[in-house]
Amino acid sequence: MDNTLTLNGVHHSARPTWKLKETVEFYRDKMGLKLVHAVSARGWGPANHPDFLHFFFDNGAGGTIAFFYYLGDKQPEHLVHRPEYDSDAIHTAWKVDTRAQLEAWRARLENHGVAIMYQIEHEVIESIYFRDPNGYYLEIAFPLRGFLAIDSIDAAITLQAAIDEEARSVAKGETLTKIGPIWRAKGEYVAQLLQAAS
Repeated sequence: MDNTLTLNGVHHSARPTWKLKETVEFYRDKMGLKLVHAVSARGWGPANHPDFLHFFFDNGAGGTIAFFYYLGDKQPEHLVHRPEYDSDAIHTAWKVDTRAQLEAWRARLENHGVAIMYQIEHEVIESIYFRDPNGYYLEIAFPLRGFLAIDSIDAAITLQAAIDEEARSVAKGETLTKIGPIWRAKGEYVAQLLQAAS
């Protein structure tokens, strides 16, 4: 692998929409994001690809959030957004630098009739959560602290424990559904590391 290659942030995230007017009004008027680009195209690739609009809003820090609006296309049932944990895992989270900015965003959104689902501190960030007209889950986050070296070590141990526990479950013909075995395996790995370091 070429270690000189680096990524320089997210250029854009993109999702389909079947609510053109509502999506434009939400991001442009309620969120106050500048509409910066639109592609209007006759198909794309395969012959059966519908004509479409692909439009971008300034997301801050050089990035954008974009939408595809397929002309004459009906929303397929499998792409109807349902507010369930697996659908909500796909979301956009914007960063603000202070809690005061987070509170100001909350006030702005509520003043525009956007329901804030909840505001919560979770480990290293405090966030507000809400939905756009498509049902997409959105977040604005205030980092409570930066990531530290210990966070990276903890992440590596946690994920290795999860990978190993999942493999053990599969080998027994089972499905790993609880966090407990991962925590136990992680604890064992930490104990091994501490023993090796002493």
